[in-house]
Order: sequence, then structure tokens, then C-alpha cells
Amino acid sequence: MASPSREPEAASRSSRGSYNAPAAYQNIDDGTAGLSVDIPDDRQAPATAAAAEAAASPSPVRPRRRSSAAGSRAYDIPDDWANLDELAATSPVENVAEAPIYRHRSLEQIRSRDRDERQRRRASVSQTRPPAEQFDVEEAAETKEGEEEEGGQRHVSRLATEIYTISYLVFFAIWGTLARVGLTALTTYPGVPVVFSVLWANFGGSLIMGFLSEDRMLFRYEWGSPTYDQLLARARENGNGEGSSGQGDQVIDLAAAKKAHLATKKTIPLYIGLATGFCGSFTSFSSFIRDIFLAMSNQMVTPGLGTPGRNGGYSFLALLAVTITTVSLSLAGLILGAHLAIALERFTPSIPYPVTRKILDPLGVLLGWGCWLGAVLMAIFPPHNRWRGEILFALVFAPLGCLARFYLSIHLNAKIASFPLGTFTANVGGTAVLGMAWDIAHARVGGLAGCQVLQGIEDGFCGCLTTISTWVAELSSLERRHSYVYGFSSVAAALAVMIAIMGGLRWSDGFSPLVCVS
Repeated sequence: MASPSREPEAASRSSRGSYNAPAAYQNIDDGTAGLSVDIPDDRQAPATAAAAEAAASPSPVRPRRRSSAAGSRAYDIPDDWANLDELAATSPVENVAEAPIYRHRSLEQIRSRDRDERQRRRASVSQTRPPAEQFDVEEAAETKEGEEEEGGQRHVSRLATEIYTISYLVFFAIWGTLARVGLTALTTYPGVPVVFSVLWANFGGSLIMGFLSEDRMLFRYEWGSPTYDQLLARARENGNGEGSSGQGDQVIDLAAAKKAHLATKKTIPLYIGLATGFCGSFTSFSSFIRDIFLAMSNQMVTPGLGTPGRNGGYSFLALLAVTITTVSLSLAGLILGAHLAIALERFTPSIPYPVTRKILDPLGVLLGWGCWLGAVLMAIFPPHNRWRGEILFALVFAPLGCLARFYLSIHLNAKIASFPLGTFTANVGGTAVLGMAWDIAHARVGGLAGCQVLQGIEDGFCGCLTTISTWVAELSSLERRHSYVYGFSSVAAALAVMIAIMGGLRWSDGFSPLVCVS
């Protein structure tokens, strides 16, 4: 844990604030770890038991506005962004140092609490909302110059918040694709022990997701004062084992402090970009299902050895090998990442509040759209023609897949609490698109240019539309029975679609050699 000496100056703390994220962001399953994290109205950890009780009571302030420390800048994020499961999933591990305050909540429980919280806020605003004319005047005044001020707090406009978030998603989708394609190339060599090389990208992306879900240090300056790690240190000094820190006549509720930190973390556009953008694009569910089909149909090529013949009775064992290995290692990566976040907590740097707001956010807009435009221009005027099929077209299509998954999660994940429908739709739909692109690229038609575009759709659009990291975060957060149903349904439905699309060509004309790279 960080020592109290790391506490920022009082003046800095007074200008610190949290992102005012939409409640729908909680539907992303790979982001917030640990407790149920419904967003408190004051976006700040209650310092006392009385404050915690007051925070739970209905607020007369309109629910779209979430206050924070005085003078802070909070992002105004739409409520439906809480549906991103990367942000709603619980921690895959229990931090033994926090045993007194550890409270595990399943994804179903989090969804239920979020729904109840939204209903409470609607009831509150219906009782306190001013007349329509007055409300319109206030709204116009609050959004002047893209910021609003309420009770000493300034809000970044909703438009600016969405621009920051989407820009981060575009930027990290490109880099996630580069990481996946590059790692796949590095792990493909003669005599490789594991021939489905996308396995390592799925493991690495899940590991980073686990780290982000448990980490408290990267964004420790984004919420009120004092920070959670300092409160926990005080509790340990006092020898309090009941999840609170006594200070004279006051008792600090550490569980509420942790919940406030998690609630704030998942509203930060940069965090959403890392969890939903990079990790989701680094991993690929559609490539995992394709590997299952290729292994089952004896089409998986071993570098340096080709495709060995085998008895058809071993196809089922090949299917189990790819499935068990990928799912097990991805879940292991998620858990290992969370353990690394706990073990490296005292060494993990923290991003200063002004750096995030004044430097990284505007820079993310410039880099995100600039990199995407650069990829398009290089695909049109490539330095080398091979680059188109190897990576350029993948970078062009990658942001489209990532943004499609983002909006599917927002609109569908909250429909069924025990079955993340948005992630399921993205994974199965992306698998279908990859199967069609694979068939066309390996049919005895077309030429080099068309094949390169299809390869870009497979690696870029389908790779970013589908995700393993979010999927395993959901599996670890759902109740046991629902987790098995969701996991088996996802693999079975995607594999059935892949067999229907790729099997017709495989067992009729057969796959022809790929001509994307000459």
C-alpha cells in the first residue's frame, strides 16, 4: 500500500474530480473488480458512517448530475454506458489483505442493484424536477461552453465525454490489433508446441484485463480525498478488523471507500479505452472458434510439418484440446493479472489528475482519429503491397469492430442479467462474418486485392468485434449455473455457425491456398 507521503497537496485535492459516466457503462463486464459498484450520487467515498448512510438516501439533485469534490471536473457520461460488462464484472480473486471488507457480488446482483438505483433516481427526479420551462433554461446555462457548474463542480459536457471515450476506443483498437497480429507472428515458428497461436493473445489480453479489474493505483487521484489506500493503511495501523478505520469519534467505512473508487474508475474514458478497446481487441473469440473448426476438420497446419493425416475419430479430441486449453489459459490469465495488480500495487505508478484531463484526453482524440486516418491512407498508398494483407487493412477495419461491440454491449447486456446478450451477439455475429470471409478468401475465385481486404476483415473487424477477455470476465462473475450455461451456449452457438458456413466449403470443394501474401 502506498504510504501517506504519497497524498497530494490539499490544493490539488480540491480540484480533483471524477468522470460522470453513464449508468450503462456498468454493462461492460471487464472493468470494475470487487464489490457491487453502483455509482453513488456524490461520487466520493463517505468519510463516516453517517455520510455513507446519507449517500444511500435519495438526492434532490437531478440524477444525471453526479457531484464530487468541490471544484472538480466530472465527465458527463450517459447512464446506459453502465451496461459494459468490462466495467461491471467483479474481481476474479479475493485480496486477502482486504478480507474484513471483501464482499463478492455476482454480475446478476450488480445488474439488479443498478436497475434499482436507476428506478430510485427516476422517482427522486420526478419529485424534485422543476417546471419544463425552468428546466430548459437551467440546462442551457449548465451546458454553456461545454461545461456546467453545480454545487461548485464543473462537468465536462456529454458530447466531449463521448468524443474522448470513442477516440480512446479507436486508438486502442488499432494497438490491440497490432499486438494480436504481432504476437501471433512471433509465436508461429517451426516445431511450435501450440499450433493455434492466437492462444497467446487471448491469454495476454485476459491477463491485462485482470490487472485492470483489480488495480487501484493508476487512477487513484481521480476521486475524492483521502484515497482508498490511505484509508486502508490507517485501518491497519489502528488494528481494526471490521472493515472500518476509527479516528476519534468518526469511523471511516472502507467498504464504501472502495466502492466509491471502483464506481469512479469505471467512468473514466481512458480506463474504458484500455479495458474495452485494447483488451477486447487484443483477444479474439472468432479466431478461437475458427481454430476449433480447423482442428476438428484436420486443417490446422503445423509450421514446418504441414497437415498430418489422422483418423477421423480423433477430431473430437482435437476439439476438446483447443477449447479446454484456450478457456483454461484465458481464465488463468485473468486471475494471474488480478494477483499481479495486488502484488505490484506499491510499485504501480499513478496518473496525475491534470495529466488525464488536460493532456491525455485531448491527445487521445488527436491520436485516435489521426492513427485511423493514417491507416486508411497507407492502405490506399501502401509502402509495400504485402503490408496491405498483413496489417494495413486490419487496422482500417479494427475500430469499426470495436465500436460495434461497444454499442452492442450498451444496448443488449442489461436485457438479461444472467446472460450478457450484447457480448454473446458480438461473439457469434463476428464468428459468422469471419467464417464467410475465410470461405471467400479460400475459394477458387478472386485475386490478391480482394483476398487482402478479406484478411483485414478477419484480423481487424472480426478480431475486434469478438472478445475473449470480456467473455472470461463475465464467466468469472456470473453465478455458477449461469456461467456454465452462458459459456457452453457461446461456444456451441458460434461453433454451429462456423460449421454451417465453413463446413460446406471444407467438405465439398475444399479450401484452396490463400493468395493474400505472394
